[in-house]
Amino acid sequence: MIGERDLRRRTYKIEPATPDAIAPFGALIGPRAAIKPSGVGYYAGAVSTGRQVDFQADGAMEVSLATLKRRPLEVHYMERHFQHTQTFIPLGNKPFLAILAPPGSADLPDFDAVKAFRFEGDTGLCIHRGTWHEFPFAVEDDTHIVVMLSSQTSRDLQNRAPNGIEAFGPDLDKKDIVLREGLCLVLEE
Repeated sequence: MIGERDLRRRTYKIEPATPDAIAPFGALIGPRAAIKPSGVGYYAGAVSTGRQVDFQADGAMEVSLATLKRRPLEVHYMERHFQHTQTFIPLGNKPFLAILAPPGSADLPDFDAVKAFRFEGDTGLCIHRGTWHEFPFAVEDDTHIVVMLSSQTSRDLQNRAPNGIEAFGPDLDKKDIVLREGLCLVLEE
């Protein structure tokens, strides 16, 4: 087991989530996003809609509500999904933080390509299939986030690896990077 003294730390400066900055990892949802007008002509112009993301799922989906408390800005786990584009949408106008690495075929994220982002409370995130990520971090306690994920992911989270920590399945690859690499990722304001 890796002791705290032996743990390497790698720091990532938090940057604003913009459409261009997020593009390698996914897409923004909200008024800050690039909106593709849908052309739906109902309600005499009183409702304006636009397609913001190409949400994808191979099977049944779940919409859940996560309530986040502030926690240390340290990442011990990174995960990715193969069967859907997981989505996080904040409620209550509270910002959140996310750490992301682009999709790839390697067994672990490319730590040189990892980025940390701040999402304002009016902006959500839909990640590409295979994007490495950790569950969002709260900036303020009681941050509510709608999470759209595959039902398969919920089942996969119960499928623990022999080490009792990691989880795997058809839609999930959740790795303990502290255990595997002796590395803790740290988000920095």
